[in-house]
Amino acid sequence: MKESTHREQILTKVRNALIEKTENPYIDTDLSSEIMQKLDDSEGLEIVFANELIAVGGKFIYCENEKYFLDDLKTLMAQNGWPSIWCVSEKVSSILDAGKVPHHSDVMEDSAGEVVGLTSCERLIARTGSIVVSDVNSGSRSAYAYPDVHLVIAYTSQVVPSIKVAFQELKTKYLDGLPTQITIITGASRTADIEKTLVIGAHGPKELYVFLIDDL
Repeated sequence: MKESTHREQILTKVRNALIEKTENPYIDTDLSSEIMQKLDDSEGLEIVFANELIAVGGKFIYCENEKYFLDDLKTLMAQNGWPSIWCVSEKVSSILDAGKVPHHSDVMEDSAGEVVGLTSCERLIARTGSIVVSDVNSGSRSAYAYPDVHLVIAYTSQVVPSIKVAFQELKTKYLDGLPTQITIITGASRTADIEKTLVIGAHGPKELYVFLIDDL
C-alpha cells in the first residue's frame, strides 16, 4: 500500500482530534473577568480619555456647552483657513445651522482643497483614547474615512472605560440589530508597511480633533 503523504498525515491527525473530545483542563478559569489592569479613573474618565487621545496624536478640545463648541469650532476654522465644514449628519448639521457655521453636505465642494469633515460618535473609550463611530450615527461610512481632517463632536456622557462596555451599551441602544459598520478610531490614520517608513494619513484622516462637550 502506498505510503500517505505528509499532508494526509496532518489531516488525519486533525480529524482524529475533532472526533476525540477531551475535557477542559481549565474549568476554573473565569472567562468573563477583566484581563487588563484596573483603570485609574480617579480624575474622571474624560481626563483619562483626553490624555490617551493626545498620546496617540489626536487633539482634544473641552467645551462647557454647545455654545462654547460652536465658538471653538469657528476659531479653529479661522486659524486653519477652513471656509466650510463637510457634514452629512442631519443632527450635527442642525447644531451648525443654529451657530451659523458654514457647512455643506456635498463633498465635491472640497474637490480642489482639503476636506474637513465633522461627525458625531457612538462612544469614547477612555483606556485607549479611541473613538467608536458607526454609519448610522455619522450618516455615512465615508464621513469618518474620507476627510483629510476629521472633527468629532462628543459628550462626556459618551465616555466609557473600555471597548467591552462600549459594545455592551451599543447592544442596548440598537436592540433591533447593530449598525452594519462600526469602526474604532485610535489617532490619525497611519501606516509603516512600506519600508517601515511612517506615513500619516495614508488611508484616512491625517488629523483628528475631538470636541468634548460637558453634558453631565
